[in-house]
Amino acid sequence: MAPCEEPHQEPEAAVAVTENALKKWEKVREFALGLPGATEEFPWGETVAKVNKKVFVFLGVTDGSYPMGMTVKLKDEAAHAHAMTSPGAEPAGYGLGKAGWVSIPLDEEGSPAAELLCDWIEESYRTIAPKKFIAELEAR
Repeated sequence: MAPCEEPHQEPEAAVAVTENALKKWEKVREFALGLPGATEEFPWGETVAKVNKKVFVFLGVTDGSYPMGMTVKLKDEAAHAHAMTSPGAEPAGYGLGKAGWVSIPLDEEGSPAAELLCDWIEESYRTIAPKKFIAELEAR
């Protein structure tokens, strides 16, 4: 295969991965927006979840122009290391990776299950959220 050729993928497989990624995206979005004080905004044409006017998860776009994914801030070293082993995961761009932000594709073969992604979203939320919202979360 020539260096610039894309590997052949059957159309059905591509659709299945995209549908799976969209289902994960919907689950993690719903989870993120269910956290205390969470709001949804659309800066830069991207979906983000914020708490106290600060982003705790970037959810990207769903229009097919970019691979589906999410970006979270993981201060826990074990969680960060685990996230970085996800297929296609990388430190977030724009210097955010230096502060612990990790970008995780949702449409890669073998990408994490929605439950694990939600755990990472909760960790990112706890890093960003004020104590009163964290207390509310723990009281649930």
